[in-house]
Amino acid sequence: MRVLLAAVLTLLVAALVLPFSSGPASAESVPAGGTVPAGGTVPAGATTPVGRVVVIGVPGLRWADLDPERTPTLWALADRGSTASLSTRAVPPEGLPVTCPAAGWLTVSAGQRAASPGSGCGAIPAPVAAGDGTASVPGWPALVAAQRSSPFRARLGLLADAVSAAGGKVAAIGPGAALAAADGSGRVAAYAATPAALPDLAPYALVVAEAGEITRAWTGDREASPQPAKSTPSTALPSTAPTLPSTTSAPPAAPSTLPAGSEREPADLDGEARRGAVSAADRTVGEVLARVPQGATVLVAGISDSGSVAHLHVAIASGGPYGRGWLTAASTRQRALVTITDITATVTHLLGIPAPEGVVGRAWSGGGAAPGAAGAVRGLADADLASQVLREVREPFFIALVSAQLLFYGLAAIVVRRHRRMLTATRVVATVSAALPVSIFLAQLVPWWSLRHPMPALLGTIVAFAAFVAGLAYAGPWRGRVLGPPAVVAGVSSLALLADVVTGSRLQVNAVAGYEPVTGGRFYGFGNMAFAVYSTGTILLLAAVAHALRRRPRLAVTVCVAYGLLAIAGDGWPTWGADFGGVPSFVMGVAVCVLLAAGRRVSVLRLIVIGLAGAALISLIAVADWLRPADQRTHLGAFVQQIIGGDGGSVVGRKLGAMLHTLGNLPLTLLSVVALAFLFLVLARPSRWGAAALSLAYARAPELRAGLIGALTAAFAGFLLNDSGIAIPAMALTVAVPLTLAASVHALQLAPPTTAARSSAPAEATAPPTA
Repeated sequence: MRVLLAAVLTLLVAALVLPFSSGPASAESVPAGGTVPAGGTVPAGATTPVGRVVVIGVPGLRWADLDPERTPTLWALADRGSTASLSTRAVPPEGLPVTCPAAGWLTVSAGQRAASPGSGCGAIPAPVAAGDGTASVPGWPALVAAQRSSPFRARLGLLADAVSAAGGKVAAIGPGAALAAADGSGRVAAYAATPAALPDLAPYALVVAEAGEITRAWTGDREASPQPAKSTPSTALPSTAPTLPSTTSAPPAAPSTLPAGSEREPADLDGEARRGAVSAADRTVGEVLARVPQGATVLVAGISDSGSVAHLHVAIASGGPYGRGWLTAASTRQRALVTITDITATVTHLLGIPAPEGVVGRAWSGGGAAPGAAGAVRGLADADLASQVLREVREPFFIALVSAQLLFYGLAAIVVRRHRRMLTATRVVATVSAALPVSIFLAQLVPWWSLRHPMPALLGTIVAFAAFVAGLAYAGPWRGRVLGPPAVVAGVSSLALLADVVTGSRLQVNAVAGYEPVTGGRFYGFGNMAFAVYSTGTILLLAAVAHALRRRPRLAVTVCVAYGLLAIAGDGWPTWGADFGGVPSFVMGVAVCVLLAAGRRVSVLRLIVIGLAGAALISLIAVADWLRPADQRTHLGAFVQQIIGGDGGSVVGRKLGAMLHTLGNLPLTLLSVVALAFLFLVLARPSRWGAAALSLAYARAPELRAGLIGALTAAFAGFLLNDSGIAIPAMALTVAVPLTLAASVHALQLAPPTTAARSSAPAEATAPPTA
């Protein structure tokens, strides 16, 4: 027991110290783009490869491109194989929110998000062939240097080195494929420019082939050689970050190394030109498939983007363990969704060799039964459509949401202080308003993105769900109680999102307050905005439960602690919420709520102890995840490994920079300030009829104070501990303040009117937690 305690304390100290330690230890211990030492020490314990794998990269290929007439080869492969959408996010070039073909191929080489130097997506130069059939990638040192200045520090050549160290042979067909098949020194063991030039694939354990017609048509076959990258680490924020922050972190852009204007990005490929390029790529895929040895497993991947807008792409696996069905991977935990970094892990898994350290993806696996090609293509093309519509509607949606909230607070301030006859309408509208955040996720039950006018469809769907939840809030006998309707809305917010993460987080995928598979920041568990809604709903629900059981205080504390622990487990457990930064803040919020509801004092010292307990809890969860096999870890266990390897500092620095950057988000910052001002300057001050509405609500339900202070504590701590920053308190206040308004207005209606002269002073309980 003492040993275990010492180990836990050591890990806690390491978690606090190592991420912020300075010095070049991490760069030296994990060389970026370095070669595998002699003897193959990276793939330790490697065995002789079993079977053969052929990876066919078709950069730019999207599911909407497939057609039984135009692409018969790919259509037939999709019909008999396993299919999924492929998130191809690597490190985008500065100012362009896409994955370039070179970056996509290099990501396959490294098993980690890689960067290609330059400010745009240029054509990939042909390898320099040698007389013995080998070839070398031109500009390889510049590609290696680009990874050293990238936050992900991808180790180029990892895939080829692992296969070669296990005794397998590697071949490449096409210049892009050469990037993926090169070893750590930039050498390709066997290279051919076309499939016809390498007619016999049987001697090779791994063949990487390129069908690059789509991106060649996009770039116009222009020549572009990689340029040396700067060695200064990039501090630029992701170019894909919207004006209003998403709940996930996209990769930072690769630093530009070329003079401004030296690369001009080509126009997007569309129309007949695209259809012709796709048909040509399909024929190339057919040429490769005609040479694939019997028993080999074929992986087809869309590898990269082919325009100025990022998309989801094609992923097909056929042969070996893959029959007709959906693909999935432990990296996404989503049916029919895999990532580009998974390709490397899939190859090593199929060949029966260990994935080398540095590979962050997980092997593709079966994700359940799927329809034939027609149904699969239609469904996967619809998933890409959802991602594109989300990109278009997210910013205007949040502008509309913030504007509506600000207008509502302004009108409510007038009503609460001067127009008693409109209190009932204000109370109902406040309840609907508080139900809007959870309705953002419930709206994913309806395919609003496929309608002709998606923005009105989205707004209508969210408002309809919010009205339904508000209807439930006033449907039962609880509507006559001050905390009755708020408890229903808070309960739906908590239970719906808990059920979502337990069943796979489907409601957060492509939700306007969820995460985007295209950007690849997060694929499962709690996103930051969902966490804000979930934690606030949970804490206010606990306050309502404590009020309902106020005559049985022990039972009230027992029930609140039990559900609070379940909710925290749902947020932090690796197979559910997997939320690192949320757990400490959630623990603080729940503890403050329960203590205040039980009549206990919350001192500064006690608050510090609670915060340390939250940090200890998430540390234990992360260590437990790290103790699992590497291919089963979530990002919690991966973070522990990064700390051990000395890379924790770059991760923490990136998160901290993203959090501070959100303070410049005027709409969400303004929403947070106005919501707090409304709470403390309107509800907490006497109206023309006498006592402050919030004081009356506290008098009828003292537990509301505990819930409100607990929710604000969790929101503020979440702001400090998560990279979404101001988005967390903004979303939390969008739930908490309208529910508090609804309860306060109800209390005001139940109270006999008094004159302004006899009005009571604002309740001291409205101040921040000092008790």
